[in-house]
Amino acid sequence: MRALLPRDEREQSVDLAADRLSFLVVSYGALVIAAYRSFVLHEAAWDLLGLVVVGGAAGLLYRLRGGVVSRPWTAVLAATVALAAVAAALIVLGVGR
Repeated sequence: MRALLPRDEREQSVDLAADRLSFLVVSYGALVIAAYRSFVLHEAAWDLLGLVVVGGAAGLLYRLRGGVVSRPWTAVLAATVALAAVAAALIVLGVGR
């Protein structure tokens, strides 16, 4: 699709920054709501957590497809996945109850 008006690099970078900020607000907002539902209301919050995970996976897949994933970024991703796996294992095993 062609743009209605020509855009310069500054406009594109501002758009990308705005999209990133929007994603962060929505993701962390969903995490806060999930924590509230889980700890205060004692309800399952897997639907909201799933949305956060799927949103992050979409960004990862887009970066992988574009070939812009760096080594430090991959290390942070691996550490995050490992930490999440440990947390999930502790929850499943009921440690801390």
